[in-house]
Amino acid sequence: MTRCNRKTSSLTKKISWTSAAFAAVLATVSPLTQAANEQVIPGPRDCFWARGPVSADPYVNIAYPDSSVFYWAAMFTVPDGARLDMAGEFAHSRYQSLISYDNRGRPVESVADYLIEPNKGSINPFRAGARRDSRHRDYTIEVVGQALSTQNVEGKNLAGLKRNKIHAPAFSGQQALLYRIYAPDDKANESGGVDLPKPVLTLADGRRLTGSEACKALKTNQPLQITLDALGIPTSQYRELISQPDKPDTWPAVIPAKWHIQLDRKSLIGIYTGDINYESRRSAGGFYPNPDNNYIRTIVNRRHGPVVVIRAKMPTTPKTFDGDKKMTDAQLRYWSICSNQSFANTRVNDCLFDEEVPLDQNGYYTIVISREADRPRNARQECGMAWLPMADDGDGVFDKDVSIIQIRNMLASDDFKQAIQNVEIDGTAEEVMGEYYPQLMYTMTNAVEVAMPCNT
Repeated sequence: MTRCNRKTSSLTKKISWTSAAFAAVLATVSPLTQAANEQVIPGPRDCFWARGPVSADPYVNIAYPDSSVFYWAAMFTVPDGARLDMAGEFAHSRYQSLISYDNRGRPVESVADYLIEPNKGSINPFRAGARRDSRHRDYTIEVVGQALSTQNVEGKNLAGLKRNKIHAPAFSGQQALLYRIYAPDDKANESGGVDLPKPVLTLADGRRLTGSEACKALKTNQPLQITLDALGIPTSQYRELISQPDKPDTWPAVIPAKWHIQLDRKSLIGIYTGDINYESRRSAGGFYPNPDNNYIRTIVNRRHGPVVVIRAKMPTTPKTFDGDKKMTDAQLRYWSICSNQSFANTRVNDCLFDEEVPLDQNGYYTIVISREADRPRNARQECGMAWLPMADDGDGVFDKDVSIIQIRNMLASDDFKQAIQNVEIDGTAEEVMGEYYPQLMYTMTNAVEVAMPCNT
């Protein structure tokens, strides 16, 4: 499949700032103007969704974006006594959501597409069996400036529930929303062929503001009020983690590879230190994660071998890229695998989502990960294999041989017992996931070429 809506650039064209420095700069400046943004960063944005799109290069590549996904961020403050609604159209895509966050990049609440009750006369195309091509696809979500009273179930498909409010409490006087579009349909743009959701602000005196007037009242050009670790681990801390005196120089990349679930920030660092907090909330470790996903990740080091081969069974997912007429039920809403750099620069090299991965007759995939120079000649779709790049500078900071591999499971159905969502304790992923667990092997380029011959 040819992937649309994504522009690629050389892996040597990278954001060179550390995430901590990037956050420090952002905390002191306002967003770029619309005109300036269009000159340097592709993709739609407006006075409310002023930061983004975040995705792989040439977009804003930070906080481990999925390269088949586009994110926009809004920072604002609702005036006292006012009400904020977001008026939008359901995108032509695999998934969309609004998610609120605190000032450390931890999710507060997600309003995923299928939960939203559409406006009268419209349909929600993300519900199972719904027409995906309907022209009537309007919705409205109220933004509530309060904290959640109880924590919602995350990562699983909550079919039957409805949610037209999102809780977005203020932190340091600032509220934060992220808007996400996953896998836009073929020929749709970054926002899935519809406009970005529009703010509708009703003031305490009854006046209704939209457009630039609403943005001005909401102070959407205010600087970020986030902690320095919201977008990544400070480089000084990262250097300490990879330079522990009692660990080998490939640490924490081990053989056999160990896949870790995503918990809190302490447990994220625990991949290096071993200090895992099993009681912590899932998918809250950073960096602005999507709570509708659960993740596993492993760290690889090409000093164990320049080529990584991963094999497992692929979960079933809806097929939407070619504009299927109806949304279907499946084990997951979305699956992807990404090659990333380090927790310091939180940059993605590239990703593959489910529809881009060839499968054998038993539903298994084989994915090869290497530098471009080490890519086996048969690591291509026609030979039944997919390929992902490692960056030539490795982690982008200190170690040119390191990469992070991450797998997403989104909105798992209750009857899919092998989903990442059911891995409750770090280190038990293989036991729970069974044939869906990614088996990882280090090898050489010519070994792949001879072991899996291809005459295509």
